[in-house]
Amino acid sequence: MTDVKALARAAAFARRAGAFAAGQGQAAEILADFLAAHRGRVLSGYMPMRTEIDPLPAMAAHQGPVGVPVIIAKATPLRFREWSPGCRLVEGAFKALIPAEGAWVEPEVLIVPLLAFDARGYRLGYGGGFYDRTLAGLRARGQVLAVGFAFAAQEVAKVPTDAFDQRLDAVVTENGVTVFA
Repeated sequence: MTDVKALARAAAFARRAGAFAAGQGQAAEILADFLAAHRGRVLSGYMPMRTEIDPLPAMAAHQGPVGVPVIIAKATPLRFREWSPGCRLVEGAFKALIPAEGAWVEPEVLIVPLLAFDARGYRLGYGGGFYDRTLAGLRARGQVLAVGFAFAAQEVAKVPTDAFDQRLDAVVTENGVTVFA
């Protein structure tokens, strides 16, 4: 499965790069509208890197606490540090920007980055398993909503999966929202 996922990642990176070059249109506004129903709940977003679609406008519009993921160590769940527009950021693991300080929060709604997704609600990530571990732990403790954020061009026929992969509850793209049953 490792080789299958590695090949799928290479193709997905290329597809996402092409979509990124074309622009994300109204994707962040669509995401903000979708998240409005969850005002007051703790939201986790992410700081976009390279060709990832940018959730920052939707994060800034959220009426409630917002956190961003912090990688503590390999093969562990993510932790989330409170974020606000303009807060001081430092470079964390894998060169991801994280707040220099702030409270740790536990998200109830997560905006999840991805390389590819399919109609079943599965996502292809970067291979570290951070979001899968995190979602498994959060779901074991209670309700959490996992919302993939991607370009429509990132949809594939079928994401290769194994027993550890966690499904998304919804995906938001520049073309709209898909909720998975």
